[in-house]
Amino acid sequence: MKVLVTGSSGYLGSQVVAELAARRDLACIALDLREPGQKLDGVAYEVADIRAPEVDAIVARHQPQVVVHLASIVTPGKKSNREFEYSVDVDGTRNLLQACVRHQVRRVIVSSSGAAYGYHADNPDWLSETDPVRGNHSFAYSWHKRLVEEMLADYRTRQPQLEQIIFRIGTILGATVHNQITDLFEKPRLIAIRGSASPFVFIHDQDVVAAIVQGISSPVTGIFNVAGDGKLDIDEIAARLGKRCAVLPAAVLQAALWLLKKLGLTQYGPEQIDFLRYRPVLANRRLKEEFGYVPKLTSAEVFDLWRRSGAGKGQ
Repeated sequence: MKVLVTGSSGYLGSQVVAELAARRDLACIALDLREPGQKLDGVAYEVADIRAPEVDAIVARHQPQVVVHLASIVTPGKKSNREFEYSVDVDGTRNLLQACVRHQVRRVIVSSSGAAYGYHADNPDWLSETDPVRGNHSFAYSWHKRLVEEMLADYRTRQPQLEQIIFRIGTILGATVHNQITDLFEKPRLIAIRGSASPFVFIHDQDVVAAIVQGISSPVTGIFNVAGDGKLDIDEIAARLGKRCAVLPAAVLQAALWLLKKLGLTQYGPEQIDFLRYRPVLANRRLKEEFGYVPKLTSAEVFDLWRRSGAGKGQ
């Protein structure tokens, strides 16, 4: 079976490609914006922008049965902008889906996010896959995940022959993870908003890779939250790190972030308040009972693994 992976040089994509390269029953095509520094034997490497017409030619040439779509802007660079991020996340996905339909790809596996549910005061304590996708317009990553999922829902109606597995992934942690969320944990003091527990659900990177690989040949399709059992509140996270929380009123923190971002002293803006205050907490029952994958590590266990790796010690 031929499997094409987009975003193949990214943190998650490179691990998926390495796992597929070790399988004798699968042929892997790795697609990214640039060639990796180190290539794996048995992997066909292709270079193209996910938004470009060349994507159609690559799908046509390799004729994959399954496409694993991981290409998106997770951590924007300092020179990034909303228009560019939309073009990659949304337009790039549309370009890929059109190629999949045109060349009879059987299945697409898409990495979505718990962020697709949005950061809202009325989110239930535990979100399930039947809850509405309400990604916030103020937060580009969340909004784009929502738009991509709405696009996929439309494809399920108009192009039902293209099977879909959508993984709404919680906060990924592993020994070498570094992103906007781990940045928060690595501060000398953790930021907490008065009156909010700021709960986090974590998932081990190896569990995400294993679920994706299982999805390639699984008889099951659908939408699945990908998270470890349980959650950790911000106070529990601080205690595990041996740190204290700086507890601030939401209005004070919002004003401070507005000023600091205006002065170019932080990458975070006032829109990040809801990101901390109304964390989506993902229930994983359907992943375990319907998809048939049980995460090896709980939220607490994967956080402790990340902590023991030497991260989170402070700056």
